[in-house]
Amino acid sequence: MAGLISALNSARTSLEVNQKSIEIIGNNIANVNTEGYSRQKADLTPYPAMNFGNFFIGQGVKIVNVSREHDVFIEQQLMQKVVDYGFQDALTRPLSELERVFTITEDNISTDIDNFFDSLQELTANPSDLVQRNNVILQGDVLATSFNNAVNDLNSIKENINNTIVSKLNVVNAQIREIADLNDRIYSIEIQGQTANSARDQRDMVAKDLAKTLGAESYEDQNGMLSVQLPGGLPLVQGLLPMSITANTSGSDLILQLNAGGTTRNLSERNLGGAFQALLGVRDSLIPEINGELDKLAYELSVQVNLQHRAGGALDSSTNNDFFNMPPNYLASPPNPPPTATQYAGSARRISVVITDPAKIAAGAAPTLGPPPGTVAPGDNSNALILSNIGDIYLIGGTDSFTSLYGKISAKVGVESNQNQLSLKGAEDAMDQLQNFRDGLVGVSLEEEMISLIQFQRGFESSAKFLSTIDEMMSTVMNIKR
Repeated sequence: MAGLISALNSARTSLEVNQKSIEIIGNNIANVNTEGYSRQKADLTPYPAMNFGNFFIGQGVKIVNVSREHDVFIEQQLMQKVVDYGFQDALTRPLSELERVFTITEDNISTDIDNFFDSLQELTANPSDLVQRNNVILQGDVLATSFNNAVNDLNSIKENINNTIVSKLNVVNAQIREIADLNDRIYSIEIQGQTANSARDQRDMVAKDLAKTLGAESYEDQNGMLSVQLPGGLPLVQGLLPMSITANTSGSDLILQLNAGGTTRNLSERNLGGAFQALLGVRDSLIPEINGELDKLAYELSVQVNLQHRAGGALDSSTNNDFFNMPPNYLASPPNPPPTATQYAGSARRISVVITDPAKIAAGAAPTLGPPPGTVAPGDNSNALILSNIGDIYLIGGTDSFTSLYGKISAKVGVESNQNQLSLKGAEDAMDQLQNFRDGLVGVSLEEEMISLIQFQRGFESSAKFLSTIDEMMSTVMNIKR
C-alpha cells in the first residue's frame, strides 16, 4: 500500500508540474509581442528517491524555479548600440534646422552678397542716379537682414535644443527613480528564493531608455541591484538611492546639474552620452563654431566695404562715411595684427546699413584741392568700381572670398547632416540586427512554444491517466481487504 501512495504522489506532482508548465507557456505566448519580454521556463528537478526494498524509487517531480532566458553579453552589446542610436537620432532635428538656415538654394546669404555687389556694379553705369543709389541701400539692407536672421535662427535652434532637454528631464528623473524602485522590488522578491522575472525585464527596458537618452552605463551587484552611472562615472542609481538631474536656467543659458547625495555637479557633453550629448554638442560646439564663422564673414565684409567707402566722395562731396555700422577698431587698414575672434563676435547680429540718404553713397573719388575745390564730379564712378570688385578681389585670410567662406559654412552643415543620416542608418541597422539576435536567443518563438505546449499537454494527459490507474489499483486493494 505504501508503494501505491508513493506512486500516487508521483502522479500528483507530475500533474501539477505539467499544468504549471502549460501556464508558463501560455504566459510566453501572451507576451510574444511585448517589447523587452524574455521567455520564461520552468526549471524541473526530481524529488529525492526513497529506498523501497532493494531499490531507490523516485518520488515525482517539482518546479524549483521559473527562470527567464537572458544573455548578458548580447544585452551589453545592445546597450552600446542603443547609445549610438540615441546620439545620432537626437542630431537629426537640429541638423535639419541648420540646413534650412544655411541652404544651398538660390535664397541665401551668398546670393545676397552677390546681389549687393551687383547693385554697386549697376551704379557704376550712372553714379548720379538716385534710383540706383537707393537700390544699393536696399540690397545692403537685405544682406544685413539676412545676417541678422541667420543669427536669430541659430539662437532659436539653441532655444529649441534647451526646450527639448527640459522636456525630457521629467521622464529621465522618473526613470531613474523607477530603477531604484525596481531594485527594491527585485531584492525583496529574490531574497525569499524566488525570481522577479517581469521586474527584471522592466528594469532592463528602463535602463535601455536611459542609455539612449543619457548614455547611461549599468551593472548588477551581488545583491541583484542595478547600479546606473553616467559615462564619466557620476552615479544615477546606487542600490535604492536615486539621483536627479535638474536644469538651471540663467538668462538664455541652460546648465544641467546632477544632484547626488546633497552635492550638485554641472554636466557637460563630456559627462554625458546618447541624445543629451548630441544635443549639447550641437548647442555648445557646432552652433558657436558656425556663429563665429558667420561673424567673421559679416565683420570682414563690413570692414572692407566701409574702408573703401570712407575713401570715396559722395554727391555732396562728403567723405569718411560708413556704409555699414561696425565697431570703431576696424579703421586700422589693414588690421595688424589680424582681427581676433573677440573682434568678430556679434558682428552678424549687429550689422546694418547706416546710410539713409542715397546722396551719401561714395561712388566717386574723394574731392581734391583742384578747381572747383572740394567737389565730386557727378559722373565719377571710380570708387563705385572699386567697391563692386571687392567681392571678387578681397580674400579673407588670403584664402576665401566672401561667397566661398559662406560656401564652407553651408558645406560644413551639409556634411554634418549627411554624415548623421549615414550614421543613423548604420546605428539603426546594427541595433535592429542585435535586437533580432537577442529575440532569437531569449525572445518568444511561437513555433517553439507550440511544440512545448504539445509536450506538456501530453505529459498532463499521461499524468492524469497515471493518476487514474493508481486510483483504480488502490480501489482494487481496498476491495480485497473487504
